[in-house]
Parts: sequence; structure tokens; C-alpha cells
Amino acid sequence: MSPNILTPKHTGHKTVKRLLCSVCMAIGLLLPSETCAQSDAQFTQYWAVPAYYNPAVAGSTDWIRIRGGAKLQWVGIENAPQSFMAVADSPFRIGSKRFGAGINFLQETLGLFKNILLNAQLSYNFKLFGGRMAIGVQGGYLTTKFEGSEVYIPDDDDYHNGSDTAIPNKDLAGNSFDLSAGLYYTHRLFWVGISGLHLLNPVIQMSLEGSAANDSQEYETEVSRMLYLTAGSNIELNNTLFTLQPSVMVKTDLNTFTPEVTLRATYNKFITFGAGYRLNEAVSVMIGAEFKNFFLGYAYDYPLSAIAKASSGSHEIVAGYQLKLDFSGKNRNRQRSIRIM
Repeated sequence: MSPNILTPKHTGHKTVKRLLCSVCMAIGLLLPSETCAQSDAQFTQYWAVPAYYNPAVAGSTDWIRIRGGAKLQWVGIENAPQSFMAVADSPFRIGSKRFGAGINFLQETLGLFKNILLNAQLSYNFKLFGGRMAIGVQGGYLTTKFEGSEVYIPDDDDYHNGSDTAIPNKDLAGNSFDLSAGLYYTHRLFWVGISGLHLLNPVIQMSLEGSAANDSQEYETEVSRMLYLTAGSNIELNNTLFTLQPSVMVKTDLNTFTPEVTLRATYNKFITFGAGYRLNEAVSVMIGAEFKNFFLGYAYDYPLSAIAKASSGSHEIVAGYQLKLDFSGKNRNRQRSIRIM
């Protein structure tokens, strides 16, 4: 995730726009202010890390799952976004009730911003209409830093003033609590989820690192509330070893709307390849493989906007491991391998 903008407390709209333009210049992007913000890390292989976008996914399978990923966005542009993420989840039972638990971690840099988010997830799922419905919630701790000491304003810049207090010239830091929730339904024919991240629309108060906070040193940045809809299915092709896996993710902050569609094909439950399209942003190709509970996937995005003039595209890798749990009730107390004790 990324904060929208950094603003001094009790300042007006014009000051906000001046600082936002300065941040855009610092990351080398001559973009309109609306495109400078980015609310959550955009992983092209969203289907491989669904718990990152929806806490209800935690514990929705009979597997302990651990996956991590990295995305280098807009390669060739200095200070372009870089995201590193890890997710882990597992089902568990309390009596006859089934629950799930998970954690996820994100570290992201965007220009002069650096964000770290750590979440804990809890879900409850039950049978419904021939499938399983899960309800999940996650609470997290968000830390944001802004490298004001790296802000550069050219001497011949007639628009920006280096002494403007709206443009911090020292490093800032702040943190906040974050809350998210979601629903996730799985059926043998399809799956669908809806979630809301950053539901409290947290405003992070930021002050000079190593200094006591006061009005002259405080700034604030806001994290946009985001809503996600994800859905997909597995379609086995008769008399072949191929399975088609169409999926879609739609995200919105109620101001902007971004749909993404993906079509993958898996051969012999081993190798996967596919392509995707993110509206007005990028086309993507991807390939992955799963072998003895290990997964490795790669995706490449080619931008469809003017960014293509300065960037060769974006690269993404996701890797993981999963371990099957036995919920049949048989051999419940037998653990002969020290690897799973």
C-alpha cells in the first residue's frame, strides 16, 4: 500500500498540490496529481496471493501456505515503485468449528515514501449452498516514512520554493492502526471474494525522526480505503491434460475503478502460462510451475500509458510452499516426522 499524499497539518488545498507535484518530480514522473497516488501494491499474480487482498481467504484450504513475492515496477524510471510481500495462512479447528489464521507483510517504496505493513488475520468458515463461506478480519500496524532530506528543487524552478514549509526537507515518520475485512466463497466450480482494506481510512501523523512532535514539525498522510472484488474458476477440458483458469480482480476507492482480467492454462497440474489485461494500464504475460508442493511464478507487465516512453515494463516473481493438513479425524495424534512437529 502507499499513502495518497503528504500534507502539512492545517494547510490549504494549493499547498497540498505544490507538495504533491514536488513528490512526483522527486520520483521522476511528470504525471498529473491523480496518478501520483497508489493505494495498494498491484500484483499481477493476484490469484497466487489472494490472502493479501482478502483476509477471509486465510485458512480456506486444507493447506498451510507460505508465499512471498517481489515486484519491480516501471523498470528504467528512477525511484519507481518496488514492492516486497509475504503471506502465510493455515486452517485450524476448535471443536467442530473451522477457522483460519494468517499473517501478511508488505514493504514498499514509492519515490521518497517507504511503507511497512504487518497484518494478523482471523477467519471463520462454514458450509453454504454446496460450498464454503468464510468471514475474515485483519488488524495491522502501518509505518510510513518520507525521505524529506532527499527532496531536490532546481535553482531555476519558479514554481517551487525551497523554504516552503509545505515541503519537508528532513526525514519524517509515523504509524497507525489499520483494519480490513472480507468475505470469501468457494465452490467446486468457482470462487468469489469481496473485501475492504484500510476501512478506517487511516490518517498517519508524521513528525521529524528523532524529534519531539509539535505543530511546526507535524505532517500527515492518508491511506485510501479500497474495495476489492475477485472471482475465478477452474475449467477442465475434456480428454486433455489442460485446465483453464479465468479470473478477475476489480478494485475501487469509489473515485477510480480498475478492473483486471486474467486467463491462465495449466498443463498436467504442473506448468501454468497465461495473459492478463489491466484497464488502460498494462498487458501482462505470466508463467509458473508447481512441483512437490513448491510454487514459482513470473509475470511481466508492459505499460499502455505514456510511461512506456520511459520504462521497459514491470517484473514480478512469486514463490511459495504448502503443506497438506489432515482434517479427516484419522491419525489425529500420530506425528512421526519431526519435520511437521
